Amino acid sequence: MNGIRNILYIHGMGGGRDSRIPSILKECFEQDPTVNIIIRTYDFDPDLAWQQISAWVEAEKPALVIGESMGSIHALRIKGVPHLFVSPAINAPIHFRILAPLTLIPGVTWLLDRIYKPRPGERQPLHFTWKVLRKWGKYRRLALANSPRNGGKDYFYAFLGRYDHYRKSGVVRITTWRKYYGEKSYTIYPGTHFMEEEFVRTMLVEKIRKVIDKKF
Repeated sequence: MNGIRNILYIHGMGGGRDSRIPSILKECFEQDPTVNIIIRTYDFDPDLAWQQISAWVEAEKPALVIGESMGSIHALRIKGVPHLFVSPAINAPIHFRILAPLTLIPGVTWLLDRIYKPRPGERQPLHFTWKVLRKWGKYRRLALANSPRNGGKDYFYAFLGRYDHYRKSGVVRITTWRKYYGEKSYTIYPGTHFMEEEFVRTMLVEKIRKVIDKKF
């Protein structure tokens, strides 16, 4: 490792190498040669995504894993490292299970692909098919199997936005997070699902420094 602490950032749905939050983090740590922010684009199909992410974990030996939104499902499953989260959407697979049969109706997949088309850039391609959406339930179960409630021994801490619009649908739910990760495992910040830059530069950066310095 040569004294370098790798931080693996697992982006949310439709994110990628140029996602906003990890780009800000890279800027914040650019003067610290001991910190390396790793952000790569992975597949929307969770089977393929897990193969990719597992390979990165094996190769990079991260000192910390950060999961954002839907990326939290994969981040939660990684064992043996501390974890931080931004707006963990751990209930999204429940909604995908409901949505999956609808994609069998002609035109629905096309419509969803249009609605949730990622921004231009090196972003995760999205394709909402029954075959892909039905897989996500298994990955939610595997993620929660590593929670403290189910015997997981890792460190988990989340930042949840007070004005996160996904809380209304239950995709992001504080009670679900608290159930599996405990009363003291999160902070509610006065922002939205897409953590604003001011909170990234203060709250998230400060927490990252504490975790990689083992002061948590």
